[in-house]
Amino acid sequence: MTPRVVITAGAAGIGRAMAEAFAATGAQVWVCDVDEAALGAVPDGVRASHVDVESETEIATFLNNVKDIWGGVDVLCANAGIKGPTAAIEDVSLTDWRDCLAVNLDGAFLAAKHVAPIMKEAGKGVITFTSSTAGLYGFPYRAPYAAAKWAVIGLMKTVAMELGPHGIRANAIAPGSVTGPRIDRVFEAEAAAKGMSYEQVRDGYAAGTALGRLSDPEDIANMAVFLASDAARMISGQVMTVDGFTINPDPKV
Repeated sequence: MTPRVVITAGAAGIGRAMAEAFAATGAQVWVCDVDEAALGAVPDGVRASHVDVESETEIATFLNNVKDIWGGVDVLCANAGIKGPTAAIEDVSLTDWRDCLAVNLDGAFLAAKHVAPIMKEAGKGVITFTSSTAGLYGFPYRAPYAAAKWAVIGLMKTVAMELGPHGIRANAIAPGSVTGPRIDRVFEAEAAAKGMSYEQVRDGYAAGTALGRLSDPEDIANMAVFLASDAARMISGQVMTVDGFTINPDPKV
């Protein structure tokens, strides 16, 4: 059977790269996002729906609709996330903290919660969460984001334990700094917070990896395709870091 793949925040960035990579394997792909412009420009053959992952009603309705049309979901990539504020801990507002956790953590939880019964009924499935190296090392000036991504790993390991007996695997991908508009905004904000230039921050993060470069969205997408494949049939409960091997999580230039 052709794999049926659902990707949250799949219309742009890492999510779009995942959609393209899965589609290239012949999979059926359905993305959801809140970005109307990006949804209107998804690749040919990829289904798209407007869904706010913070809304339990919207995510439940979306996944049940996918099941009604496709008959099930084989792969869920719980990918939705926002960068959250870049600020010293004392300057982070409770509102910004909660907004960051709502998308990055609540969104992952709700997607897993509502895909679980669908996959249990089929007796198989793969759930891949997008975490971050910030969820492994912490991330100065990014307390809400690091806290959320750390929690996503705990969520993933728990889901892997609970759903493994039903033939369902769960893993997390931990990207490092991935090229694209979102990391550019992070670098700009961090440069302002540290009194550095954008180029200094960007080059510092690249130099903080053993390979000396940033990742591309396609690097993350390739890992998602692998984790969903039969080649990874015994991989569950794991964090797969795709970052060029971070050797200095808070590089200084």
